[in-house]
Amino acid sequence: MINNDVLRMVRDMLQYDDAAMTDVFAQAEHNIDVDTVHAMLLTNGDQNYQKCEDELLSVFLNGLINTLRGKKDGPQALPEKHINNNGVFMKLRIALNLQADQVLEMLTLGGVELSKHELSAFFRKATNKHYRDCNDATLVAFLRGNMISREG
Repeated sequence: MINNDVLRMVRDMLQYDDAAMTDVFAQAEHNIDVDTVHAMLLTNGDQNYQKCEDELLSVFLNGLINTLRGKKDGPQALPEKHINNNGVFMKLRIALNLQADQVLEMLTLGGVELSKHELSAFFRKATNKHYRDCNDATLVAFLRGNMISREG
C-alpha cells in the first residue's frame, strides 16, 4: 500500500489535523514541520505532494504507539528502514490496543472476512511457515472498518 495513503487514512480515522500529526512524529523523537506533513497528506499528482518513505512511516507508527499507549521506559524503538503491509498492520494493532476478535470485527466492517488463523498469519515472522503477506485490500479493509466503528 502507498505510505501516503496509510497516513491519510490514519489521520482521517483518528480525526487528527496536521499539527496533531506533527505531534505524533514528535512522540517518536522525530521533528517534522507542519508543511512537510501537509505535503505528505496531499494526493499524488498535486504539485506540492511529497512521498512518505518507509522509514518515515515507521517513525510515525512508532509515535502513534507512544501517543495512544504511552512511551516505554528506555530508548525509543528504532524505525524500520523498510516496512510492508504486515508491519503497518502490526503497529496499528498495537497502537490501537486491539485483540484478535476486535481486529476481525474491523475487517468485517471493512468488507473482508477472515478466520483467527488467517489473521494470526499476518503477525508471524516472515520466516514462519504459516506467515502470509497482508495485501492492500486487507489493510484498507481494516482501516475502513476502524473508521466505520468510530463513527457508530
